[in-house]
Amino acid sequence: MLTRSGVGTAVAAVVLLALGAVGDYPELVALALAALACLAVAALWMLLRPDLAATREIRPERVTAGEPAFGVITLTNEARRRSPPLLAEEAVAATRVPVSIPSLAPGATSTCTYSLPTAARGVFQVGPLTIGHSDPLRLMQVGRAYNTYSTLFVHPRVRQVAPVPTGHTRDMDGPTSSFSQHGGIAFHSLREYVPGDDWRLVHWKSTARTGDLMVRHNVVPNQPRLIVVLDTSSRTYAEDSFEDAVSAAASLALAAIRDGFPLEVRTTAGQAMVVERGGEGATAALDLLAAAAVSADDPGLAALPGLVSFGESEALGVITGQPEAAALAVLPAIRRHVLMISLVQFLGPFGVPAPAPHGVVSLAAHSLDEFAQSWNTLVGI
Repeated sequence: MLTRSGVGTAVAAVVLLALGAVGDYPELVALALAALACLAVAALWMLLRPDLAATREIRPERVTAGEPAFGVITLTNEARRRSPPLLAEEAVAATRVPVSIPSLAPGATSTCTYSLPTAARGVFQVGPLTIGHSDPLRLMQVGRAYNTYSTLFVHPRVRQVAPVPTGHTRDMDGPTSSFSQHGGIAFHSLREYVPGDDWRLVHWKSTARTGDLMVRHNVVPNQPRLIVVLDTSSRTYAEDSFEDAVSAAASLALAAIRDGFPLEVRTTAGQAMVVERGGEGATAALDLLAAAAVSADDPGLAALPGLVSFGESEALGVITGQPEAAALAVLPAIRRHVLMISLVQFLGPFGVPAPAPHGVVSLAAHSLDEFAQSWNTLVGI
């Protein structure tokens, strides 16, 4: 494939050859023939392609937006001759990252490290790697694509915030159920004695009344489940406010995991992940939010009734932009089924928040830092 220099050389050779033939200038013909000879040598040079084996690693594979990430390419010259210095290109989404490759002796191996773009949040495919081979005069160039791919996760920025508030639970010790873990200190019910039960749990009054040996059934209280829902409808966001909304959702998710709450992270587009109490789910939550994107076809807050299981010990945090007041009408219908609803609205430069429905804790912010400060003040830390 001709480079720009090669195209210019080819055009010049044709023009010089024509002028020399018409004007009877042998000097011009000689220059034209010299240019054609250079092109012929370049074409022969292209036949001597380097034979390189390449592997790639991403270090680290997951970073927060703005943190450094690197691609590491290991190249081995598998040819019997020395390879020339080469210039490779690594594709990262729509970006091309140049990589300089030194000359390698036969059988030699070299490792090249290069920076990857991490300014923007997202999940990016790294690859293919294209290694270009050019002649010494840069008249022709061919590239070999190594169809190996890696994935770079650029997580949203986060702030230290309190988790979604749950309000007051219905029991001082927390709600319990027959599915709760046995062996706690919270009383759930009375049941008949089974061999192996602790005799200290025998309830003698019930035993005397029923004639059967009855024991207290103590369990570990159920921890309220926190649900963080990110609105991914493009109709509600102005300018870059969606990125702040994603970061706010990530901050609330990490706060829930840090404080040991069971957690669900959902988007109105249908993406979801679940972390049980004490689970290690921070990476999965951040991966999901790294891939979050707005869409005009997204139903937005209208999808909320289908995203909430309406359990009696769930607290809901909704992160959105500037929805219309009519879109918030869905919140009162959900409110009576959950412990508490918190609404966070991210506004554009001149945005005005929609009035929050009755019974919903509401906060409006223009930036991530403003959200973090106002949220921690609102929930009392």
